[in-house]
Amino acid sequence: MAGCLPDPLRFATYDVFTEQRFSGNPLAIVENADGLSTAQMQTIAREFNLSETIFVQSPDDPAHDAKVRIFFPTAEIPFAGHPTIGCAIHLALKSAPKVDFETAITLEEVAGLVPVRVSRIGERLQAEFRAPVLPHPPEHGALPDVGELAAAVGLDPATIGTGAHGPGLWQGGPSYLYLPVRDLASLATARPSEPAWSRAMEIAEADSIYLYAPLPQGEGADFRARMFSPTAGIPEDPATGSAAAIMAAQLHAAGGLSEGETRLTLHQGVEMGRASTICLRIAIRDGTLSEVHVSGSAVPVSHGWIDCPD
Repeated sequence: MAGCLPDPLRFATYDVFTEQRFSGNPLAIVENADGLSTAQMQTIAREFNLSETIFVQSPDDPAHDAKVRIFFPTAEIPFAGHPTIGCAIHLALKSAPKVDFETAITLEEVAGLVPVRVSRIGERLQAEFRAPVLPHPPEHGALPDVGELAAAVGLDPATIGTGAHGPGLWQGGPSYLYLPVRDLASLATARPSEPAWSRAMEIAEADSIYLYAPLPQGEGADFRARMFSPTAGIPEDPATGSAAAIMAAQLHAAGGLSEGETRLTLHQGVEMGRASTICLRIAIRDGTLSEVHVSGSAVPVSHGWIDCPD
């Protein structure tokens, strides 16, 4: 039965999709959360007030490593990328010696089983997971027109779209509106703008807009991105692994993926001063999206105890 636990809960925080502390996307990991109710988890997530908090519970299947639940400050979500990467690295570090290693972690998420491969080489920690749900068009909502989308982020409609890339609406657990912009200057000036933002979210039945722009060769990545989700309690996210995974459908629709395997690198959080690097490995078989893998690093930042809320 869920209820208040007799002792404080152990937690740790990590910065994810980075190899440097105080950059990337912060994550709170709460351990031994079997006795917590959904309301208590939501209260703790709101207290940490990070883009996501992940709660570690005993797995339903003892062959797996953990059952996890993931929360925005405002609501539970079925799957997210940076909590998956950070939690898997945290669990691997707890069970592995302080030497180089490679191990498999399986997380039971609401969206399904998520296998994660974790490795450590020297001080570098790396994890890669396979997305539990392939991206697809959502069952509900519609794509707002370009003018509505541009107004929602304070941009001129002429800055929307680049080459074969146009706006898109895709789902793979969460739903995202994808908005390609023509250059980094447009990306840097984008901001959620009311009332157009709420109108676009109402039409799409979504909470988030993911903007991206192509990077010139030599920049160390293929795209730079930003993600806004103020209605979910996230004014801007430094790194969004689920949106990166779902972006595979956006790229495929634009004709940007060839048969076989494509590897891409995304930068996010630059404008926030929390630079993040997300790597994608996308498989196309017989012209169809068949697998999406997301990888990145994480570094531990803090640990401690938090009291259980009433």
